[in-house]
Amino acid sequence: MAKRRFIGGVILALTLVAPAIAEPPTTVVIGTLPQPGWEALSPPQKSVLAPLASDWNSMENLPRKKWLGIAERYPTMKPDEQRRVQQRMREWASLTPEQRSKVRGTYKDFNQLPPEQKAVVKQKWEAYSNLPADEKQRIRESGKSGKLLQAPPAEAAPATASQSADSSSEAPAEIAKP
Repeated sequence: MAKRRFIGGVILALTLVAPAIAEPPTTVVIGTLPQPGWEALSPPQKSVLAPLASDWNSMENLPRKKWLGIAERYPTMKPDEQRRVQQRMREWASLTPEQRSKVRGTYKDFNQLPPEQKAVVKQKWEAYSNLPADEKQRIRESGKSGKLLQAPPAEAAPATASQSADSSSEAPAEIAKP
């Protein structure tokens, strides 16, 4: 009798475990641990992250974690790096969610370019950066800047410095890392 119960228990256990063994494992979702709200930040963190104060509590955990990492590295940065971080943070905070999404997409597209194409984009960006403000505005309004990340024609030779200055009318969309 005990032997029958034991065998019955083993069969029952196998029938319950068999479907789990037969199915492939599902995808595991890896999340970011909850990050502190604005009120829980230390005074030095609040000082560094001040441009993001109004958006902080509505941010997802991953961006909060990235910004906290920047705040941690901030004291070791050179003064010009600190100014640049603060300026970019203010610019980022002033963007709408749609603009932020567009910037992220542009950044992702840029990172997927082959090295040669990245070099061309960087040359064009340098040429664009040296233009007067009114010329930059005209280029942005003309809509040519969005064409920069498109693949060049196959027969095109790599751009030289003089070519990049001539093609400065195709300024890149702003590329910022979130």
